[in-house]
Amino acid sequence: MKIYRRLIIPLLVTICLVIAKLYFKEESSSWEGIWSWLPHMNTILIISGFAWCLLAFTGILKIIFLKQYDISKEDNLRARKIYTQLNILQKIANFIIIILGIGLILISFEPIRKIGVGVFASAGVAGIIIGFSAQKAIGALIAGIQIAFAQPFRLDDAVVVEGEWGWIEEINLTYVVVRIWDQRRLVLPTTYFLENPFQNWTRTSADIIGSVFLYTDYIVPFDELRKELDRILENTSLWDKKTKILQVTDAKEGTVESRILVSARNSPTAWDLRVHVREKMIEFLQKNYPQSLPRTRIILEGEVKS
Repeated sequence: MKIYRRLIIPLLVTICLVIAKLYFKEESSSWEGIWSWLPHMNTILIISGFAWCLLAFTGILKIIFLKQYDISKEDNLRARKIYTQLNILQKIANFIIIILGIGLILISFEPIRKIGVGVFASAGVAGIIIGFSAQKAIGALIAGIQIAFAQPFRLDDAVVVEGEWGWIEEINLTYVVVRIWDQRRLVLPTTYFLENPFQNWTRTSADIIGSVFLYTDYIVPFDELRKELDRILENTSLWDKKTKILQVTDAKEGTVESRILVSARNSPTAWDLRVHVREKMIEFLQKNYPQSLPRTRIILEGEVKS
C-alpha cells in the first residue's frame, strides 16, 4: 500500500480542483475584475493536477513491475534488462505527459487558441526550421529510445568508454552516466554509444575473465608457476572455480611473457582477483625463484691486455 500513497495527494488535489471548477461554473456571473481570472486559473491547475496524477501513476506502475526482479542478485542479467527498459520507457511517458499538459494549458488561453490556426497553417515551414535547429536534441531522444530496446548496454553493466573502466549508473533519454572505478562520473550523450565503439564486459552474463601478465627471465620454471597458481586460487573466495590458465604468450629479447586467465562472478570481483593473483605470484617468485626475475645480461668477450 505504501507505493500507492504517492498517488493519494495529487489525486485529492485534482478532485478538489474539479469540485472548485463546478462551483466557478455555477457562480461565473459573480466574478468580476481581477477575480475573473480565477476560473481560468482553476482550469490550468486541473490540467496540472491530472498531469501530476499521471506522472505518479507511471512511477507506481514501474515499481510494481520491478518488484518481480532483484537486481542485487549475482545472476541479474534479465533484471538489469527490465530495469533499463522500464526506466527509459517511464522517462518517455513522463516527457509526453508534460508536453501534452503544457500544450493543453496553452490552448486554454483564448488568444493563443486563435493564433493556433495560423500556427498550423505554417506548420510545414516551422517544422523544417525546428528540425534543423533541434536535430541534435531530437537525435539524442531517438538514440535513448533505441538504447532502451536494442540494449547495447544495461544498468550496472561493466564498460570501457573513452579509455575509462566503470559501470553504467544512469540511462536517460539524452545522456548516460558511467561511474568510473575511482568514483568519478563520466557523462556522455546517448548518441555517443551509437556512433563510437566501446567495450561491454557483461553484455551476456555477469561473470567475467580477468588477465594477469607476468614478465620473467627465460629460466623461470613454468610448471612451478602453474602449481602456485592452483594453490593461490584454491585459497581465495574470489575465484568462481571456472577458468584458470597460465600460458606463455610471448618471448622477447630480455623477458618471457606469461598470461594468466582467471574467472570471477562479476567485474568488481574479477578486478580484486587479478590484483590478488598478481601480488601472490610476484611474492612467490621473489621468495623461491629470485633468479627468474627479469635481468639484463652483458657478455664480455676477450681480455684486456696491458
